[in-house]
Amino acid sequence: MLFEVYGEHAIWQWLGWAIVFVGLILANEFARRSKVGGLIMFGALPAAMTVYCIAIGVGVAQGQEWALTNPTHIYQNSWFHYAKVYAALAGCIGFMIIKYKWGRLGRAHWFRAWPFVIVAINILIAVVSDFESAYHFFVLGETTWVTSEGATQLAGWNNVFNGLAGLINIFCMTAWWSVYSSKDERDMLWPDMTWVFIIAYDVWNFCYTYNCLPHHAWYCGFALLLAPTIANALWNKGGWIQNRAFTLAIWCMFAQVFPAFQEESAFAVRSTLNPATANTVAAIALAVNIAAICYVVYRARKLKVNPYTQDVFRGTRDWEQAEARRGAVADDPALTA
Repeated sequence: MLFEVYGEHAIWQWLGWAIVFVGLILANEFARRSKVGGLIMFGALPAAMTVYCIAIGVGVAQGQEWALTNPTHIYQNSWFHYAKVYAALAGCIGFMIIKYKWGRLGRAHWFRAWPFVIVAINILIAVVSDFESAYHFFVLGETTWVTSEGATQLAGWNNVFNGLAGLINIFCMTAWWSVYSSKDERDMLWPDMTWVFIIAYDVWNFCYTYNCLPHHAWYCGFALLLAPTIANALWNKGGWIQNRAFTLAIWCMFAQVFPAFQEESAFAVRSTLNPATANTVAAIALAVNIAAICYVVYRARKLKVNPYTQDVFRGTRDWEQAEARRGAVADDPALTA
């Protein structure tokens, strides 16, 4: 089994998963449907979170007991958690600029590559974390190690396989500048980001969480990945990357302020920390991403296009459905250089 979801707490663990999954979908819908919703979720809430985290940092520096025993300080105090939450928020703000065409950036053609840039940065942050764990195995000779938050990670070839899968995944993103606002301005659309990339990303990211966040993967590697994928498949075609950024930022803020939910409560779930399982998941992630990049190359050659400056999935069902939602191009010609 992948997770320890059995025994006396199983009902609470499954209930917790359902609450997180449904909650993320509803929060994403609130954020995407209006400017006010977006500004509350990615303006007001992050500001409050930042003040809270600074207060904890000051309290820790002063040796105050309440700060030293605060769950956020104990469980969410590494560079990775802060890098992830603010990188996700930067993506959300940039996506809102594009979909609402705010200012010169919102109308500039070159800024449409921002989604690729921010996703690549987020992937690289995770890849570094995987390779950090691999370092403990190959250099320090540790098959397991404990992070600064007290989480036990398996270290080994599973990190190498998935780190490579993450690097490949970056180049599975195609048509970097083909990003648009939907007609109703509810969504930022990336029509060429079809199921090919989404599946490759989901499998890679799940493996990353399983490797590096084994005590959180039940939520951030399962519920969090499924929520944006379901939304894209059923009612928000072409909006997966926005769904993903919004739900990721929302979850990261929640986990930063309420880490005890998945650390100490009855909802907490741990992975089984089985080396064979971890290596199998990592091998699948690498194989899926190799298959995805091969398919991208095949499509590019078939259409005789550059996969990073032109759409390679033009004419496919997913691409057509997303493209049908696209609004009029509103770039200012003077800003496209």
